[in-house]
Amino acid sequence: MGEAKTALNNPCKTVALRYRFVFENVGAGEPELKFSPHPLIQLEVEIPEVVQTEPELKAEDFEYTDNVEYLRSLDPKEWKSQDHYKVLGIEDLRFKATEDVIKTAYRKKVLKHHPDKRKALGEEIKPDDDYFTNITMAYETLGNIQKRRAYDSVDPEFDNNLPCGSELKNDFYKVFSYYFKLNSRWSERAKVPELGSESASRQDVEKFYSFWYDFKSWREYSYEDEEDKDKCQDRDERRYVDKLNKAERLRKKKEEMSRIRTLVDLAYNNDPRIAKFKQEDKDRKLAVKRAKQTAAQQKKEEEERILKEVQLAKEQAEAVERAKIEAKRQEREVMKKALKKERKMLRDTCKANNYFNEDSDKTLHYITTLEAMCESLSLEALEELNKNIKNNGKAAFLKAMEDHEKKLEDERQAHLNSVKQKNPEEKNSSVIKVAPEWNEENLQLLVKSVNLFPAGTNQRWEVIANFLNQHGVFKPDSSKFTAKIVLAKAKDLQSTDFSKNNLKEQANKKAFDTFKKDKKNVLSVDESDISKKLDEVSLNGVSKEVKKSSLQNGIIKAKAGSEEKEAKEQSNKTEKFVRFDSIPWTATEQQLLEQALKTYNASTPERWERISECIPNRSKKECMKRYKELVETVKAKKAAQAAVTGK
Repeated sequence: MGEAKTALNNPCKTVALRYRFVFENVGAGEPELKFSPHPLIQLEVEIPEVVQTEPELKAEDFEYTDNVEYLRSLDPKEWKSQDHYKVLGIEDLRFKATEDVIKTAYRKKVLKHHPDKRKALGEEIKPDDDYFTNITMAYETLGNIQKRRAYDSVDPEFDNNLPCGSELKNDFYKVFSYYFKLNSRWSERAKVPELGSESASRQDVEKFYSFWYDFKSWREYSYEDEEDKDKCQDRDERRYVDKLNKAERLRKKKEEMSRIRTLVDLAYNNDPRIAKFKQEDKDRKLAVKRAKQTAAQQKKEEEERILKEVQLAKEQAEAVERAKIEAKRQEREVMKKALKKERKMLRDTCKANNYFNEDSDKTLHYITTLEAMCESLSLEALEELNKNIKNNGKAAFLKAMEDHEKKLEDERQAHLNSVKQKNPEEKNSSVIKVAPEWNEENLQLLVKSVNLFPAGTNQRWEVIANFLNQHGVFKPDSSKFTAKIVLAKAKDLQSTDFSKNNLKEQANKKAFDTFKKDKKNVLSVDESDISKKLDEVSLNGVSKEVKKSSLQNGIIKAKAGSEEKEAKEQSNKTEKFVRFDSIPWTATEQQLLEQALKTYNASTPERWERISECIPNRSKKECMKRYKELVETVKAKKAAQAAVTGK
């Protein structure tokens, strides 16, 4: 295989596969190695970007300055506010100075300004006030990486200003390139994108602003701490000082990030490239919007066209349907007229011949049968009957009457047979179960479950019934306990005096149920009995169908009237029972009511049903009435207390 080499001075743009060898089977012997030429393959190779780096500064090549007057003007006690780079004579390099440069500068200052050197030259040295201390503190600050980082963060020579209005009117790229390059020294990431020129691509511009909007600064303000925690006397004081310093650093950090964000916003809002990109986006969105509007308009026109076609087809179909309906209506009118004509002919023929009856007692029966035949027979049957009566007279009429009555009798008999066949099947399918027995074991379980599930338990009586069904003793054909059965038995066991039992209510209810049952028995008549009665009753020639319908209508009206009267009587009796059962509340019932009110709050569904289940022998209305009485009593007491306090 070949290889591709790239160099900065003459990069290669072609990758070539220059040669290859293959084994071929020539004959029965071993495979032979042959050279095989290969076509040249040309590929584009991405050329790495050449980054121009500044040459590394050497310590011996730099010219160090020595300002003796500045050094003598410094106060050793105020060393923290001095310019350390200027003290060491490297103020031109500042943060670009390397460690070797700083060490070399310090050695030169020591050789010239050390107290021993100056004393040897005859200079008077004051031990407590010597400017050499400033040189020592400058080297201790810049020679330590962390301390130098803290000092560089608050470098007094750094320009923290933002471009003003007059600068914004000048060359945008020149002004903001200076400010962004100046602030790029604080970036935690090494590669900081440049602002670029007017010809920069959209991707590069977006990358630039994305970087600066997510700018991460390493700048911190520990050098400007007002309190020195190393001078504190105890741990609590150091913690307090540390807390104050951290709060102040955080405030300054927020101000710094706000300054950077203001700079980026200012550049973004004044960048002509951003304005051009926004206009392009606006034009593209407008074009897309217009295309959508055009498509929507075309779609709307197409839908309107389809709708018109559908409407036209619908109108045509409706016209055809109306024509069919009109044809059917006319046909029905013709048949109706023909049917009316045949019925009139049959009635006139029978009336002219005195209904083919010689006995006047049967005239009404013949007339009724004739009307029934006119209503039930079809047009063809009526035409055939008129033709037969015209040819055969009385014999044809009597035969038609006989066939009609036989048909009605067959239909009635078939209905009765279907009813008789249905009833035995229902009787055989139903299985009668006996009510559960309250034996000694079940009674003991009831007492145990009532104690186990006290008043206030959610769905108390359903839970007790399920408990009895799980642990109780039952017969094979016995049903299960329900909540109503368990509650009734619990009330019977608990009622020991007349004030708590419900004997009066049961007696009144039983009497009312007996009255209701007797009344229903009077009105309940079996359909088979009605048919038998109709056979026995003879009403001077009235047909069975007329008798049956009239008798049934009378029974229906009687039932409706009796049910309405029964509902009124039941409501009156219920009101009497409520008024009759107004029994005073005992202390136990009052406690149960209070406990139930606490257990079931106002948001509980079916609250008063749950409360009434917790209080034996008390209904929902009684509980609500008692609650209202208690509320009125409390209000009256509060009003009385307020009146006394006011006096």
